[in-house]
This record gives sequence, structure tokens and C-alpha cells, in this order.
Amino acid sequence: MPTILEPGEIEAAASSPPFLYMPPHNLFSLRAQRLATLAEGHALADYLRLIAGLCQVQQQVLDDPPSSEPLDRQRIELCQQHGLPPFAADSLAREDDWQLYLDALLQRYDAPSPSAVADAVQTLRLASAGQRRAWAVALVSGQYSLVPAALVPFLGAALQTAWSHWLLSTPNLALTPGDSLSQCPACGSPAMAGVIRHRGKHNGLRYLVCSLCACEWHVVRVKCVYCEQSKGLDYLSLEDDRHAANQAPLRAEVCPGCNSYLKLLYLENDADAEALSADLSSLMLDMRLAQDGYQRLAPNLLLAPGDE
Repeated sequence: MPTILEPGEIEAAASSPPFLYMPPHNLFSLRAQRLATLAEGHALADYLRLIAGLCQVQQQVLDDPPSSEPLDRQRIELCQQHGLPPFAADSLAREDDWQLYLDALLQRYDAPSPSAVADAVQTLRLASAGQRRAWAVALVSGQYSLVPAALVPFLGAALQTAWSHWLLSTPNLALTPGDSLSQCPACGSPAMAGVIRHRGKHNGLRYLVCSLCACEWHVVRVKCVYCEQSKGLDYLSLEDDRHAANQAPLRAEVCPGCNSYLKLLYLENDADAEALSADLSSLMLDMRLAQDGYQRLAPNLLLAPGDE
């Protein structure tokens, strides 16, 4: 028999926010454009432009992906039935399908030569499949110290492209919340940042952005995504003559309970903001929070963190 909902239940169901948003098909192009804009007059302009160029190549590979066997549909369906991430990074990184995306990216990327960038690209080109696999497993598990820093952006870019392509090309996904608020329901990777939406009937809701596949999932606001407490949360931003502190487009939600923080983008204050580019262009905020004793748990796969 069909389930009969009472009037109040009907209203609640109709107003429930979507749990998941897929990344746009022009994700990497949008990131490249935003990075190029943010690079103007920025202290890290050269780095931001480097990553913008890398994002452009990511988009080329996403638009014209390498020929490969599709992922095992039976495994994907089995994961969904058991509430597991169907594109689990810790598992798929140990397989070699993603390496086709790395080869495609390295083939299309035009590195200036001679340069440290060219050396990094050549190192990845010449590395064995086993070595690449070891680096990839370390990167998706957050063990940055096991990956040469110069390789991180290129390896991370290839992984992002592969996972975003798998996510966008797999129909009829039924994803459920992960084991923790900060865990991506699609691939199990940690969130890179959060966005506060500003349009439609779900205006003001928070969605976390995956550091790997870029899908977004809903998590209630004013709650630490790591320890799940709400008491004493603070919101910090860098001083900016253009914005009052409570109107800054990017703020860090700081938790005194676990001494961690997560960056949040408020789209009502900057409708063009994008998580990865905003994160890379606000590294000064990370430095300030590190000096204050707070730890960053959100990875950015295109940036090797500095030494403690």
C-alpha cells in the first residue's frame, strides 16, 4: 500500500533540501576563470595562474576523456545498497583506471622548459605505474609527506578529473550520508570547503564541497563538521576594506572544541565564488589560524601543505 502523509508531513517533505548537488560539467573551466581573476594583484599571482592553466587542461580531459572500460556497475550498485561511497578513493586509487587520466593530462599540459614545473611533469611521465599508485594512495589518504611536493598539483589534478568524470558519467546514483559530516557520500574523501547558497527556496543552506570529485552535500549550519558540536563556534576572516567582518565572502568556521576550522564561502556576498580557487587565494587566513593554534583538516589536492 502507498504511504499516506499527513498535511504537516507533506509540507516537510516538500521543503526538504536536496541532499546532493553534482558538479557542473564545466567545473574546471569555471575554476580556471576564477583563478585568473583572483590572480590580478595577488601576492601568489604566479601560482594561481599556474593552477588556472592546469584547470584548463583538466577541462580538456573531462570534455574528451581517455578511452577506458567503465567502472564496475555491479560494484557501484552494491556500494549504494550498503550505504558505502560507490567511488571510494582509498580503493580506486589502488587500481589503475585513473592513470589514464594522468597520462592524458600530462600529454596535454604544456610545461615551460626548463623549469621546476617541467621537471615535475617529466618525473610523473617516467614514473612506474606502481610508484604513481603509491603516490596517489598517499595523496588521497592525506599523507602529503610521502609525495614530492612539486608533483602534488599534477597528481591531484589527474585524480580530480578521473573522479569527477566517473561521478558525472554514472546515471541513477542514490547517495547517502557518509560516516561523518565531512565525508563525501560519493567517494569518501574529506570536504575541501563549504558554500552557503543564496538563491531559491533553499537560500542560506550549507553544502560541503568534496576535495576530490567536487560533488556537494547538505550539512546543517552552525555545527562543526569534525566533532559535531555547536558550542562556541566563531567565524573569522581577513581584514578587507571592501567588506565588513560579518559580510566577508569567505570566513573560517572555527571550533574551540577540536581546534579545527573549515572555510565557508557566502555566495550572497560573492555570487561568483568557487571553493577551490577561493581556498587557494586565501592561504593567508590559513597562516593566521595556524599561528593561533587551529588545525586545518580540509585538504586541497592542488596544494602541498607546508611543514608545521
